[in-house]
Amino acid sequence: MKAAGRRSGTRLRDHLAASDPGLLRLTAGLRTVGAIALTLAVLAPAGADITHLVAGAMTSMAATFSIRERLRGAQAVTLALGLPVALVSLSLGSLLSQRVVVGDVFSIALIFCAVYGRRFGDRGTTLGLVGFQMYFVSLFVGATPEQLPALWAAVAVGFASSAVVRFAVVPVTPTGLLVRLRQAFRVRLARLVSAQIALLDAGPDEADKALEEVRERTARLHETALMIQSRLEEGTPDEPTARLVQRRVADAEIASERLGLSLLSARSAERADTLTLHLPGAPAPEVGRLPGPEEGTTLLRRDLRALRALVLRTGTAGAGVAQIRNRLLGYRDEENLPAASAPVRDVFRGIGEAARAVMGLRIALDGPQDDSDDSPATARSREELDAEDAAIDAEEAEEAEEPKGLQRPTTRAAVQVSVGSTLAIVGGELLSTDRWYWAVLTCWIVFINTASTGEILVKGYRRLLGTVFGVVAGILLAGLVGGNTVLAFVLVLLLIFAMFYTAPLSYTLMSFFVTAMLGLLYTLLHTYSWEVLVLRVEETALGAVCGVVAAALVLPVRTDRRTNELLVTVLERLSDVSEAAVTQLSGGPAEELLDKARELDQALGDLRSATKPLTHPVTPLRARRTTARYVVALLETCAYHARSLAATAELLPTHPSIAADPRLRGAAGRTVRNIRTIATRVADDEVTAPVETGPSIASLLADDDASRYGRITGRVLRHLERLDEAVVGLARPLDVPVKAPEH
Repeated sequence: MKAAGRRSGTRLRDHLAASDPGLLRLTAGLRTVGAIALTLAVLAPAGADITHLVAGAMTSMAATFSIRERLRGAQAVTLALGLPVALVSLSLGSLLSQRVVVGDVFSIALIFCAVYGRRFGDRGTTLGLVGFQMYFVSLFVGATPEQLPALWAAVAVGFASSAVVRFAVVPVTPTGLLVRLRQAFRVRLARLVSAQIALLDAGPDEADKALEEVRERTARLHETALMIQSRLEEGTPDEPTARLVQRRVADAEIASERLGLSLLSARSAERADTLTLHLPGAPAPEVGRLPGPEEGTTLLRRDLRALRALVLRTGTAGAGVAQIRNRLLGYRDEENLPAASAPVRDVFRGIGEAARAVMGLRIALDGPQDDSDDSPATARSREELDAEDAAIDAEEAEEAEEPKGLQRPTTRAAVQVSVGSTLAIVGGELLSTDRWYWAVLTCWIVFINTASTGEILVKGYRRLLGTVFGVVAGILLAGLVGGNTVLAFVLVLLLIFAMFYTAPLSYTLMSFFVTAMLGLLYTLLHTYSWEVLVLRVEETALGAVCGVVAAALVLPVRTDRRTNELLVTVLERLSDVSEAAVTQLSGGPAEELLDKARELDQALGDLRSATKPLTHPVTPLRARRTTARYVVALLETCAYHARSLAATAELLPTHPSIAADPRLRGAAGRTVRNIRTIATRVADDEVTAPVETGPSIASLLADDDASRYGRITGRVLRHLERLDEAVVGLARPLDVPVKAPEH
């Protein structure tokens, strides 16, 4: 029974780790609900009335979710500074609530300062959020000057409760968070291997579904890798350790993606295009049974399951695990590969490389491992990893020049949201002199974490959709609660938890839970009615429209312009990584390739987010949506090959089968030039320079003098050729002319 309980606990923990990497969503929900519950537990026995209970609860919620810093000391300072900001904002809100013109002017000024404060980093963002939210709280509860002393006490209790829960009840340290993210990476890597096993066993009718699962889990693994990279600086004791973990995570990610591609190629009549793994909805290539005897498929299935077990196993490995590890690592040697067709043997090589990456990841995360049962192949892999670890060094990153004036995103957003809020105030007061602030709040929110008119339009649409359904839920819950205050607060806590837990997943769901919660709060304040909830929908729609109008007319950033700017950035980062990797593979000086690869991934993530308005299901421009998805998929393919080249280039000093070849610089120079040509064309429509095509890179290196330079692995050539093909493929959807080779 105990063993079964432990297994169930492990499965539950793994499920949570995979669905919520680092338990970030769970932590946010628990902290917010805990802070509110503690606030209510302190205020209720003291005899606070409903108004002060609601004000204290909303204060603790704002104080909890507004904090952005990662280090506990910085969080404490920001929380301490937030209290006086909250008291001042609440007081001014109550004093100005009856002075319409002065109050409106102040609210616009407050909104401008709150948005402009983002330029001062996380602390400026937090203090701006606290100031605006507390002004909203004063309007929501109808605060008056006579109530201020009691409201100040409720606000102070709310901030104190937030601090107690954050630092004592649900503490999160950078090191602990990184440990949970590592576990999430392991679990998601194991789930990707499970999806690859399903792809191995899928019949012709199941291939598309199996491929989509591999695609989705590959993307989730990459998402977790980026989350780990963003937390390394705070969660590791020193820079070399951070770089080591970053390298091992990148190795495991690349090895798993390569394994999936080789498996798909083995099941296809022809070598699968890498784009197949990156283009959502792309059909799987025609698949059949693996070539060769059935014993090969059985052996492959066994070894993929063994790889999955190897990924999940933590701590000290036993003799059985050591035997599995030794067998899988043996596939890195040609003489240990099973007798099978060339594509199937390539899958076994991929399993060997993935096992090596898993061993490197385990050493980086868990420390030195027992090597008493090592086979010669495992011992060689350990030596390679040790040599790579010793070669890791840190370099300082260059700081990019920031835009100034109205070109600065925070300044532009502050002006836009101020204009939009002015429109929302005017329109909102025409709808209701008491609830006009809902329109302003919506206008404010649709500008958060958005950078283009299209993003604001999509966010406004999602908020309105969630609000409409939330009104229906609010009506049902208000009828259920009746006059039961305790039940109402319990449901409010549940809805708040759901709001924060689902916020990163779906803005529509978050808006739904917010609106349902507000229906209960109105019930508690005895201001609930059908008309109030309908008015909330009207004010929300008005605020969303005002935000879109302001974004479209005031210092607009068109979605096309935004995506083009980000596309140029991605291409520049791609060029930097590719050129640096090829230079190092050609025998040139070593550069910090992992940092360049990380910058490429970040730029690509920004582009992916910015194209969401273009790829949204409701967009009427179907051809444009298809083009956007295709371009992003091609760029993800390019990024995969560039990351792989970078990882391979960093092996040069230590890997016996990879040697520098000076001819690579000339052969791959065309690819780098093409990337820059496309970037120039995207930035300036007047540029007409074409993309060049020509002989394959492999043919350029196929001469009798190759032995002079040592062995260039087939892996390097494959990545270079696929990168070259993908870059040329970008030319057509981006309207860049292609110049055929002259004969």
